[in-house]
Formats: sequence, structure tokens, C-alpha cells
Amino acid sequence: MATQKLPRAQAEIPDAERYFNREISWLDFNDRVLEEANNPAHPLLERLRFLSISGNNLDEFYMVRVAGLRGQVSAGIETLSPEGMTPAQQLAAIAARADRLMEAQQASWGNLIKELGRVDFHVITAEILTPAERSWLEKHFLDQIFPVLTPQAIDPAHPFPFIPNKGFSLILELRRQSDEELLRALLMLPSMLPRFIRLPGKAIRFISLENTIRAFFGQLFPGYDLLGDGAFRVIRDSDIEVEEEAEDLVRFYQTALKRRRRGEVIRLKIEAITPSGLYTLVQNALNVGERDTTVVTGVLGVADLALLVDEDRPDL
Repeated sequence: MATQKLPRAQAEIPDAERYFNREISWLDFNDRVLEEANNPAHPLLERLRFLSISGNNLDEFYMVRVAGLRGQVSAGIETLSPEGMTPAQQLAAIAARADRLMEAQQASWGNLIKELGRVDFHVITAEILTPAERSWLEKHFLDQIFPVLTPQAIDPAHPFPFIPNKGFSLILELRRQSDEELLRALLMLPSMLPRFIRLPGKAIRFISLENTIRAFFGQLFPGYDLLGDGAFRVIRDSDIEVEEEAEDLVRFYQTALKRRRRGEVIRLKIEAITPSGLYTLVQNALNVGERDTTVVTGVLGVADLALLVDEDRPDL
């Protein structure tokens, strides 16, 4: 039987051009998830759910796919992918594409919160709390939040503590009122605390955990003035390489899952309001450069927006 010949134009296509990069294709897929968050045909809370899914997807992408490529670069691997890119080239392409995706997520959040506001669904800051809301929130803070917070000084005698994977923290610069001595402190926000707090009342009004802590800063640091602060979140290497000859797979995965919390920092996301000195302190403590830092001007931790979707509003 004669071998069928490919058409000339198809036969001349270089092998590399026959393939799409797997990582960029994945980012394109997540972009399509985000498009659903911008689709006015969906109910508002469903659109918010899509936005949070895109955030969670991107976190997992950095934890596994980007971490794997970073490991290859560190090991000096320059093997080309099917479409002809080295690991370093793939990381550069990912960075540019992911930056655009994160900007689009923040734009989507800005649009959604405006639309939600028109139907009396708000995420507010402490400055616009009513007196009744502030009184309720202070009691909630003292009863539910204050007891589980542990501020930690940052100085030569108190090194920067370990921040686990997906850890959310506040870095603060303080001045003691008695002698004007400066102090830097870290406040890790326990994962047991909900990221958003529903305020009492007929209108649906939420305030974030970090803004609640800022509102009652004096309860945590009596005798100090707050000079500046910033929230940040870390994503760590969570790529698990399965050992084919592992004798005890249960023990192997138990160990691997523990390592997921302690892997190398792959991405630092930090609020744009963070003072430059604190910004540099966090970067240096986590051994992260500008390449792996995202400055956020909107909501930090897009995946956490899923908590707002639980609100019982069937009309949304």
C-alpha cells in the first residue's frame, strides 16, 4: 500500500509550530473562566464565583506549573518544549501573560463591586462604618479575632517568621508614643478566621478581616501610633514529584503534603499602599525579587471572594 503524502504546505510546517505551549494554553483557559465573570448574562453572584475560581486556578498554577519550571531553571535544564521554548523562556512568557490576567481580574472586581452596590450589596472600608456597625464590629473583634492574633516584633532579636503557603499577613511600622521609638511588627492572620465579616442589618455589607484589624489597631498595640502598613500573601512551591520506587506511598504523600506548606516562595502579592521600607523588608525576608512580586491595587486574594457568594440572595 502506498504511503500517503502530506500536502506540501502542511509538510513544510516546522515541528515546533505544530504545538501550543501548554502553560500559555492553560492561562488562556483561565482567561475564558474570567470572561464568564464579565458576562452580564450570568447572575451577579455567579459572576463573582467565576472570578474567585479564576483566582484559585491561578494560585494552583503558580504552586505547581510555575514552580516546576522554576525548578528546571535552577537545575540548569535547557531542554526545549515541543513548541521550542526553554524553561526560562516559558517563565518569561508566563510572567507577561499572567500579569495581564491579574490586571483583568482586578478590573473585573472593580466592575462587579459597582454593580453589586446598585443592589445594596457592599464590601466597605472602616471609614464608612455607621456608629452602630462600628460598635458591633468592635465587640466582634474583641470576642472573635483579638484572642487568636499574635503580633510579632521584627528586629535583630526577632527574625522574620515563616509564612506558610497561601499565608495572609499584615506588616506594620509603629512609633511608640512615650519615646517615639520605631518598631516593625508582623501579624499573621489565622486561616480559621473568615476573610470577610458580614455586618448586621438589612443591607448586605461586608468588611474584610484586614480592614477590621486596621480599624481597631489600638487594641493590639496600645501606646503606639501606626505609621504605615500593608497586607501581603505568599504562594509557595507545591509541586509534588512522585517517586516511582517509593515503598510506602501513604507516608510519601504525608511528607510531600507537609512540604507543600514550606516550599520556596514562588509569588509574593502585596498591597500597593505598603510603604517602601516595609515592601523591601518583606521581599528580602522571603528572598523574593521584583520578578516574582505582584503589587495589588484592588483586592488581595481573589480566590477568597468565594466567601461572599455564600450570601443568601437568590435574586442575585
